Amino acid sequence: MKPLLGILVVILGFAVRANPVLVVAAAALVTGWAAGLPLQKLLALLGSAFVRNRFLLLFVLTLPVVGLLERHGLRETVRGKVAGLRAATAGRILILYLLLRQTASALGLTTLAGHAQTVRPLLAPMVEAAAQRERGPLAPDTLARLRALAAATDNVGLFFGEDIFIAFGAVLLIQGFFRDQGIPLEPARIALWGIPTALAAFLVHGFRLWRLDRRLRDREDMP
Repeated sequence: MKPLLGILVVILGFAVRANPVLVVAAAALVTGWAAGLPLQKLLALLGSAFVRNRFLLLFVLTLPVVGLLERHGLRETVRGKVAGLRAATAGRILILYLLLRQTASALGLTTLAGHAQTVRPLLAPMVEAAAQRERGPLAPDTLARLRALAAATDNVGLFFGEDIFIAFGAVLLIQGFFRDQGIPLEPARIALWGIPTALAAFLVHGFRLWRLDRRLRDREDMP
């Protein structure tokens, strides 16, 4: 039971709002000490884990950069640019983003966009600005629905696009399941059959986004 002391360290650390990095590192050290690992071996394990997952630093560094850009007027700048484009409607912006997100995910570029680095600072303000030009001032409920739709568009594009990439974990999981059942399948074949589903998802969600512009023009309530 002694190695479970690391969980207690995590609970206490977050309870007192300590630095998350320090809390996790302290929990790892306590767990290793309780398990009887030598300090040298424990530090070696932490170092190798850091090296294996160093790509996560790209995501960690993205958030401060996005926050700094927002503080210096990124959202306001985006709103102003979109407000001057008559052809840029809320639905068209979202359909274009859906196409780009799904295509990039199909090529394995799943981290190229996302909620934190794209939807909040760029996509949502663009959609809001286009909708305000069509409908005028937006009610808080309408703004919330537009933001939710922007986030949902990112989810649809990512979820159905990444299934086409042969090296995606879900494709390999499907291959392993069928292999255990005595059915040999190549990852390329599984990914190939993900294309009809991705196209269907694009058409269904794209139709919803196309209806969005009509609802905004007619001032209908958004479902």
